[in-house]
Amino acid sequence: MRTKTLYLAALLGAVSIATSVAQTVYSVNAVGYVNVNLLTGFNLVANPLVAETNTVAVLFDAAPKGTIVYKYDSAAVNYVSATKNKITGTWNNTTMTLVPGEGAFVKVPSDCTITFVGEVMQGSLTNTLPGGFSIASSQVPQADNLDNLGFPKDKGDIVYRWEFTGTNGAYKSYAVNKVTGNWPASGAPTVGVAEAFFVKKNALMNWTRTFSVNQ
Repeated sequence: MRTKTLYLAALLGAVSIATSVAQTVYSVNAVGYVNVNLLTGFNLVANPLVAETNTVAVLFDAAPKGTIVYKYDSAAVNYVSATKNKITGTWNNTTMTLVPGEGAFVKVPSDCTITFVGEVMQGSLTNTLPGGFSIASSQVPQADNLDNLGFPKDKGDIVYRWEFTGTNGAYKSYAVNKVTGNWPASGAPTVGVAEAFFVKKNALMNWTRTFSVNQ
């Protein structure tokens, strides 16, 4: 998976003046798009923007026939899937959603480009990460290391990035030291825009962050 275009935010500002003297309140929405190149085989993908409709069938409408999206159900310890019929191009699961902070494996039969269009999440953000395995992503469309993105690492946690090496791909793991609580010598893993990753946590933790496009 390659993300060529990060995001272009068009600031649609609505400004209102409060009744108290010299107090101005700003409400700013930032909308834009992210182009993601999916390579033949498995790609571990996140939805980086809040779209008008966040169902897999709509988000991946441009994917080729035969595409399969797999979301990991942490509670059931299993995958649920949505498949785009190889002949009709219709999806067999039209209710599955993919929202910022989540992630899914997307298996495509041929290279393609998916464009996510929507609003950048802002304000006080919380992404609840369960104990055990889950797929997660940044709720904000930024490419950076997980420390800078506010990821709540804990001793013994392990992050698994999916590195595309062909149709099979491979995981690269980053284990948080059980004694020191530090990342390995290679440092905190860096994730791209629209990139999801597996995480194994010893206990439930909230990934919290306050974000504004004006910062």
